[in-house]
Amino acid sequence: MNPSSGAYGIPQSLPGNKMASAGADWQTNPATQIEWGLGYISGRYGSPCAAWAHSQAVNWY
Repeated sequence: MNPSSGAYGIPQSLPGNKMASAGADWQTNPATQIEWGLGYISGRYGSPCAAWAHSQAVNWY
């Protein structure tokens, strides 16, 4: 968990339990966290490159 924001895991999900939609092992399985994170990126930005560009422009994603 990120102590400054409360975000959780590899994709820094906020709140962390959003990742439960990708699997019951979301707290401990990096593959589940990555699966959820890629789905989030796809839905919100369309691609990892677009998410990175957004992050570079505004310093968050």
